Amino acid sequence: MSLTALPPQPTLSLSFLPSVLLLIGLVSCSGGGSSPPPIADTGTLGAEEAVGERLFLETRFAQTFKVFLDNGGNINDPNAGDVIVDAVETVGAPIDPGPFKGMSMNCRACHLVDDVLAAPGGGMRTYADFARRSPIPARADGKTHAPRNSPPLVNSTLDRPDGILLHFDAEFSSIEELIAATFTGRNFGWLPGEKAQAIAHIANVLRGDDGSFDLTDTGLSYRILFTGTNPNIPEELRLPPQFRTFVGSGTDQEIFDAVVRVVAAYVNGLRFSQTTEAGKPIRSPFDVFLALNGLPQQPDSNESPLAYSRRLRALISAPGFSPQFVTSNPNRSNGQFEFHTQPFEFGATELAGLKMFLAEPAGLPASPIELSAGQIGNCIACHAAPHFTDFKLHNTGTTQREYDAIHGTGKFTALAIPTLTSRNGNYNQFLPATETHPTALEPFRAIPAAGNPSLTDLGIWNVFANPDIPRPQAKIRALLCNDQQPCLLMDEALLDRAIARFKTPGLRDLGHSAPFMHNGQFDTLEQIVDFYRETSDLQRAGLLRNGGQELGGIGLTGQDVAPLAAFLKALNEDYQ
Repeated sequence: MSLTALPPQPTLSLSFLPSVLLLIGLVSCSGGGSSPPPIADTGTLGAEEAVGERLFLETRFAQTFKVFLDNGGNINDPNAGDVIVDAVETVGAPIDPGPFKGMSMNCRACHLVDDVLAAPGGGMRTYADFARRSPIPARADGKTHAPRNSPPLVNSTLDRPDGILLHFDAEFSSIEELIAATFTGRNFGWLPGEKAQAIAHIANVLRGDDGSFDLTDTGLSYRILFTGTNPNIPEELRLPPQFRTFVGSGTDQEIFDAVVRVVAAYVNGLRFSQTTEAGKPIRSPFDVFLALNGLPQQPDSNESPLAYSRRLRALISAPGFSPQFVTSNPNRSNGQFEFHTQPFEFGATELAGLKMFLAEPAGLPASPIELSAGQIGNCIACHAAPHFTDFKLHNTGTTQREYDAIHGTGKFTALAIPTLTSRNGNYNQFLPATETHPTALEPFRAIPAAGNPSLTDLGIWNVFANPDIPRPQAKIRALLCNDQQPCLLMDEALLDRAIARFKTPGLRDLGHSAPFMHNGQFDTLEQIVDFYRETSDLQRAGLLRNGGQELGGIGLTGQDVAPLAAFLKALNEDYQ
């Protein structure tokens, strides 16, 4: 995999020891005797990503593995036997065996890449899973799946001028927060209230590791790797000082923080449009089309993505524009994709779809004449190029569609949702479980069920103004205020705006992240385009609860579905 090293953004605390102790650690770890010449105490740029990948693959951090150890298991034997990873769940038949069969949960089990590339029903992933909702280890709470599936991690930590929000419901304001919560949370089998146990267990694994189980084949123990200076460490794995820790003498929290930092560095490096190992660029047919026709591939300095998208629309719609179409992949000898079965092309159909994608109505909602004519996707309202996301929060009707399909048309609109005062005054009854409220029922961050109409997923509603989740509040509040400053709305009104909103995903390489939406409702892009046609009608009719106003600007006919889906497929690329 080709990864681009980005500057680390550590947010967790670490006590750095004086450099003299680093030299003492070097002597003690090398066994004494005649010492080799001192190694420059700078480490190797990118080593944190390599070590982070090993920890991303590590299967011994889960609660199941702690139970395995408590029952007499060996800390260097990964075979804890958690059935949750025996097979990879898909929308069809499971892929059995899974890549971690017999082990226990790790990050990669839900954020796959080429792990099941050749398996029937498998294929390449952009650090996503194949499930409609991600399976989780069995515990006493009876839960078998997370309320959502695993979003792709590629491009997930792109820089944005007004701050980062992560997860479908914007619960985390940094990748470090997300990783720490994942390692100590329900996806790894830890119940709310078991965070301290999880941290102590992870530190215990690092202290006891002897390097014999290592899915990246470094063969070195974590004690050695995290010194950064031991002469046995290959050059490419020498951690820079800010990523080091003394595993043998550090506290549980210090060791855990070091783990989080290097995994964060690994995830920060996951980007689209990289290069192959042979140095050739990886591009989508859309990107090749732009280059072939001399069209701008990035916004100019100080140009917003929306303004760039509108400029691109003007250029491809100009009377004198005579496009050259893409018929093959210029970076592969056979001219095709490596990991997609579709032809590598950008032709007249894809161009028509691009024009629809970029088209906007004269106003909101779209006029009857515009609706009759069609070909208005209004997609750039939320998915402006080149990253195809505005990083904001929208209600597209996904929750309502699923809920009404189970309970009946109009039932979501009639669902009783508590006010801010009622919600926060009855935390355990309405809000998600946390370390502070480990027994909370979280009915509004749940999987809908036919026998229980109180269960649904309201997305951002669970996080905004939640006293147990303070860090992302300022950013979420700004987005719910539509970035208007000062925001004159009270939190009570903003909570109503938060109902069923979710973070806007990017649209690159969607072919490697199906099924689509946070609940895996859709298997094809054509289904998604049809869904937006339906929800835009509901929005204009006033039948979509808290629906995004942008939906009212969509004007697509049945004939528009195929070309718009063809354009979206032209954003696929051979991620490596």
